[in-house]
Amino acid sequence: MSDGFGIDHLPYGVYSTEGSAPRVGVRYGDTVVDAQELTGQAELGGRSLNAFLALGPEAWAEARAQLTRRVPSVRGLPLEQVTLHLPFEVGDYVDFYASLDHASNVGRIFRPDQEPLLPNWRHLPVGYHGRAGTVVVSGTPVIRPCGQRLPAGSSRGGPPTPEYGPSRRLDIEAELGFVVGVGSELGTRVGVDTFQQHVFGVVGLNDWSARDIQAWEYVPLGPFLGKSFATSVSAWVTPLAALEAAWCDLPGQDPRPLPYLVPTGSTDGARALDISVEVVLNGEVVSRPPYRIMYWSPAQMLAHLTVNGASTRPGDLFASGTISGPEPDTRGSFLELSWGGKEPFAGGRTFLEDGDEVTLCYSAPGTGGGRITLGEVTGRVEPARE
Repeated sequence: MSDGFGIDHLPYGVYSTEGSAPRVGVRYGDTVVDAQELTGQAELGGRSLNAFLALGPEAWAEARAQLTRRVPSVRGLPLEQVTLHLPFEVGDYVDFYASLDHASNVGRIFRPDQEPLLPNWRHLPVGYHGRAGTVVVSGTPVIRPCGQRLPAGSSRGGPPTPEYGPSRRLDIEAELGFVVGVGSELGTRVGVDTFQQHVFGVVGLNDWSARDIQAWEYVPLGPFLGKSFATSVSAWVTPLAALEAAWCDLPGQDPRPLPYLVPTGSTDGARALDISVEVVLNGEVVSRPPYRIMYWSPAQMLAHLTVNGASTRPGDLFASGTISGPEPDTRGSFLELSWGGKEPFAGGRTFLEDGDEVTLCYSAPGTGGGRITLGEVTGRVEPARE
């Protein structure tokens, strides 16, 4: 099957048909099949993946083996006949800032006369705790947020005085999300070597951002209302087992991280994933960010998230931060593509307008020698509701 959803992929989602309750399914081509029916696992019979996520790697592997054997012989439901839902219940959401190119670009845009990276950036995966309740499934409309912002021209002198209104600088961030399966207890930490014992899979993720609201509020405590109004994720969760051929070396880390961020064995603890991303604005590809060049690995992000003893739960979500590369056409946000709004792109665009539709598309090497297509993430901007 050449559509990227063949037998070497089999991502999980939650679907319903008219008059039926949501249930867990697996995508095969352009169809969805009932996961519990094919595996017999009771934990796949609910309205979300969370009970199945909590079972751990052995149960995940057993279910995948059964699905691999049985899916090709089953007639699934066509995707156009089903409604897709948020595939897991999000307990906590953490967003990182793991791209060297993105962090450097943002530093140059906002602090042109200073070093682009702050002193801590190369020593730890910087992140912030987001709002789990506004994580939504692909296809959910994104309502333009309102909040405090500085009026145009307010930087010309005098004390800053904010105004209230809809964001004028609505943006996207092309990211990769990681779904926790087996949680960890309060007071313990997840070692960098044990990533695959805790993380079930990945989702495409768009961290919508109101840059003008964010710029006024983020000092001294970081992102808040400029980020919390919507985070879109794909309807399909790609299991790590489908990404075995996608692991690759990190570009390199200097200085050497502290010991808790350095794997001790032959694991994927400090490795990257060769996942390609496309940012599509109103049907036009405007950027192709590469995930493989991210500075901090997924395992290092999880290790840092828990090193203080913070607990995790099945369904917890953590994201990579904006995926950006060194070239202009590999930048993963409009903030970078327009260089802070000063360099219009895509026929004069800087930030998002009402009615715009953004789709993030992902692909990776598959275990069968071809490529798999990860679940896409789409959102259309609707006017503010003042």
